[in-house]
Amino acid sequence: MSQIKASVLKQAHELAVEMRDLAAPGPNEVQVAVKSTTLCGSDMHYYHKGANGDFKVREPLSLGHESAGEVVAVGDNVSSLSAGDKVALEVGIPCGQCELCRKGRYNLCGTLKFRSSAKVFPHFQGTLQERINCPASWCHKLPESLSVENGALVEPLSVAIHAANRAQVVPGSTVLVLGAGAVGLFAAAMARICGATRIVIADIAKNRVEFAVNNGLATDSYVVPMKRASSVDEKLSNAREVAEDLNKLAGQYDYTFECTGVESCVQTGIFATKPGGKLLFVGMGNPIQTLHIGAAALREVDLIGVFRYANCYPTGISLMAQGMIPALDKFITHRVNGLDNVEQAFELAGKPEDKDGNLVIKVVVNN
Repeated sequence: MSQIKASVLKQAHELAVEMRDLAAPGPNEVQVAVKSTTLCGSDMHYYHKGANGDFKVREPLSLGHESAGEVVAVGDNVSSLSAGDKVALEVGIPCGQCELCRKGRYNLCGTLKFRSSAKVFPHFQGTLQERINCPASWCHKLPESLSVENGALVEPLSVAIHAANRAQVVPGSTVLVLGAGAVGLFAAAMARICGATRIVIADIAKNRVEFAVNNGLATDSYVVPMKRASSVDEKLSNAREVAEDLNKLAGQYDYTFECTGVESCVQTGIFATKPGGKLLFVGMGNPIQTLHIGAAALREVDLIGVFRYANCYPTGISLMAQGMIPALDKFITHRVNGLDNVEQAFELAGKPEDKDGNLVIKVVVNN
């Protein structure tokens, strides 16, 4: 048994550092010194609201799940990894026995535990800790060419890979990406890798879509105008107008990756997708939304759910190692060092720009 330092969320906007006991790794586990953790939307929900949807923080919870680190100890039965190996951490632990797990769709396992989630109690603690014990089978070795910061980005890249797999993007297609955060940028990259010839990315932030085009992630950009609407009819009318603007850029879209979860964007996505096309729900927003289902049903627009990822980490690591992700080293725009400064990282990650006007995409906590 050893002692480690952990960053914990006690309630909304209240972070602290506490000491925890950590046992030696079990027979099939490795102990990983967590070196890099990038922050994501669910982390931000917990930080700002003390909850993520219905899952409320009921005990001190370490956040973080986009992580990579270095193996420092291995269990007796582990032969695939050694001390000193760099690994990307896949932090969802499924049962491995149910029908969905046996089919390879372990992301949908009914008893899956996911780090940094308050879904179960006691909570499954996240990765903003000095060291954690992980099943060796869910630790993916990184090649020498990739850094631990790259390794932390394998998690959001895997979301985009899973979305592309669900879409089955074909060469020569037109793709619309709604939302130019990290996952949206990775979705654009995956569309490019799959052979899409026109990739339009849209966001309310001009600097985000410009980043995508300037770095070869998308062919075209669109800045979504901010319009207020009080009635359902007004909301749908605004969504149609935005869709019409988007269709002027590249026609109607074979595939739309909706990466915001925002109701108005989902509405726009339905209208902008061509008859027979596909709309992918990548972003997680309000679970109850008013949508024009008729506009999808009557035009046979397939509405496809995307939940995290399954069997995507090896692909993500391979794509990174081959240099297939444009501007990979530009995704992390800001760095914070040490668990004592995690609050600084959260305050920065929630803003589109830093105090100097620089674009914020991904904030990493290095330890």
